Amino acid sequence: MMGAAAELDAAGITGCALRRDYAVSRALHARHGRTYYLATRVLPPARRPAVHALYGFARWVDDLVDEPAPGRTPERTAGLLDGVERDLGLALAGGNARSPQVRALADTARRHAIPGEYFTAFMASMRADLTVTDYADYAELSGYMYGSAAVIGLQVLPVLGTVVPRSEAEPRAAALGVAFQLTNFLRDVAEDLDRDRVYLPADVLARHGVDRELLRSCRRRRGQDRRVRGALAELVDLNRAVYREAEPGCAMLSPVARPCVETALRLYRGILDRIEEADFDVWSRRHRVPRVHRARVAAPALARALAARARTG
Repeated sequence: MMGAAAELDAAGITGCALRRDYAVSRALHARHGRTYYLATRVLPPARRPAVHALYGFARWVDDLVDEPAPGRTPERTAGLLDGVERDLGLALAGGNARSPQVRALADTARRHAIPGEYFTAFMASMRADLTVTDYADYAELSGYMYGSAAVIGLQVLPVLGTVVPRSEAEPRAAALGVAFQLTNFLRDVAEDLDRDRVYLPADVLARHGVDRELLRSCRRRRGQDRRVRGALAELVDLNRAVYREAEPGCAMLSPVARPCVETALRLYRGILDRIEEADFDVWSRRHRVPRVHRARVAAPALARALAARARTG
């Protein structure tokens, strides 16, 4: 399989320093985004570094917030985010940023004309995680997810390319970002609760008689409750509806990019299947798509991608 250097060559990314910057983001993607990374392997090599840069930056900032060093206060983390934003603004304006993740991101943004406002929205949602611990309803959660997830789909869209006007594909790309994040929220309820955050809409939980203390009880016992099961089942149905909203966007992508996104969609939606099969138990395990199944989905996608590349020359 083609290595990092060959991908960078294919993308026309030259200069030793910039290539090292992209390598940092690629390593972050490979280590933390196994499903996304596998799907990216289906893309034409020239398009992979940009996706690595976008994912690597997002993962790096997310980890600053979610995985603080021991003893670091939220105020100190806010200061780090201030520094990232200054660095990002400098880089997008053509200056030399300090962080390799920011330098790779800025280069990708210039190459693909990605609007800077998407990164501003992303940083705002990351900052919200320092102070906001729950969401009253889906509308309120959607405001957060615009910056944390929808804009990721919008950032990637210029890299993938479309066969329709980009504005027509944008709502589908945004919906797919939201669908992926909703799946994360459902899978990671326990981990998020450990950070004192609940990303499940409070009104949905209340309809089923669920509050934060009941969630904490499930976490302590590593066991399910019928009321929590009912709330999770409703939210899985909601998540599937968002995937249905996003799915027509696959046909709007350039042919060589479709297998990548179809693979990511199928694999990530498969996590919902695993949650349902476990009777919505998100307390005793972290649900993943088995490696064998990931390979079974990716193999035909790679074949479709190679055929598409051959047709387009």
